[in-house]
Amino acid sequence: MKWVKLGDVLKITSGGTPLTSKREYYDNGTVHWVKTGDLKQQYLSDTPERITQLGLENSSAKIFPINTVLIAMYGATIGNASILKVTAATNQACAALLPNENINEEYLYFYLRTIKQKLIDQGVGGGQPNISATILKQTNFPLIPLEDQIYIANILSKAEALISQRKESIRLLDEFLKSTFLEMFGDPSGNKKKFPIGKIRDVVSEVKYGTSKPAEESGAYPYLRMNNITSEGYWDFTSLKHINIEDSEREKYIVRKGDLVFNRTNSKELVGKTGVFNSESEMVIAGYLIRVRTNGKANPWYLWGYLNSIHGKKTLLGMCKSIVGMANINAQELQDIRIIIPPIKLQTQFAHIVEKTEVLKTQYQNSLQELENLYSSLSQKAFKGELILKGKGYPFAPLEGDLATAAEPKIKYKKKK
Repeated sequence: MKWVKLGDVLKITSGGTPLTSKREYYDNGTVHWVKTGDLKQQYLSDTPERITQLGLENSSAKIFPINTVLIAMYGATIGNASILKVTAATNQACAALLPNENINEEYLYFYLRTIKQKLIDQGVGGGQPNISATILKQTNFPLIPLEDQIYIANILSKAEALISQRKESIRLLDEFLKSTFLEMFGDPSGNKKKFPIGKIRDVVSEVKYGTSKPAEESGAYPYLRMNNITSEGYWDFTSLKHINIEDSEREKYIVRKGDLVFNRTNSKELVGKTGVFNSESEMVIAGYLIRVRTNGKANPWYLWGYLNSIHGKKTLLGMCKSIVGMANINAQELQDIRIIIPPIKLQTQFAHIVEKTEVLKTQYQNSLQELENLYSSLSQKAFKGELILKGKGYPFAPLEGDLATAAEPKIKYKKKK
């Protein structure tokens, strides 16, 4: 493996932005125009904005060919990369690495993905990092024979495809639960099934705020905060902190399996995030959360489905009050939310469906984590020259299982003598 500077083997440049005040540079444009926010996926075959030929000619924007690799130099998507699958111009925040006969664009793309954080860490510019063209040109790059580049790209592409498939499976499970809720209970805003109408306070036995105590490094209990509930109503325990509480406070702040947890304070779009705690472990909730326990008239999974429905989200968005950049819905306001109250038997049927779906979803999420770990390991090994097929004469090793087909190169190799 030969290490070279990217600037020594590739042409690296950037684009420009036509004057936004001149509508003739944008209206009815036919030239694809890429901004850093467009660099979200491996391949870029369309753009939400286009510029006119006149705008192209009267600015520093320039046309880049198919298979150019683009990388965001600064902004919210800094370090993101994509491969052009259409000819396009870019703004000045996109660096363009032009392809040539010695470098495979997918191999280059995956390499930039692997070193993304390193590039960001090298960025300069106060509070807004900037991956300059100079940094890119001075970046070390593992140059290997073209056929080997394609071989590695095949393997990593296969791994990434499996990750995408698993994410799509998880997304479809979420959609399944939303459609199941509507099928069983109808749209709450219309109540075409004529269920009784009441308020959340009618179906709960207890509503408690969490503790305002700070987290502690050696805390005995995991400490649930507002960031641990996702906007879709699920749990993310990747950044758990811990806390100690007195024995006399346990019943007040501990959350147990089956408790509904409501995020009362957040940005306006995120106030009202609602999850059902589904773990056997005891955890403590922070003050920005509300613990809700239902009575015999409601199942917590039904309330979860209601508050996470389109109708529920709209209701919460219309209720929240903004205070110094944060929005809030207090415990009394939460209990005053009007809801339809279907028979508890029907609610319980929905809960059973949710619980079975959650088991399957957990399996998919564990599989996703394994695939992401595998991808990370493969990419690290690939760019260190460690994917070696011993005794077979090929430069890199084919893999077993799901990735076996990734070892089938597009270019036929000649065995080493």
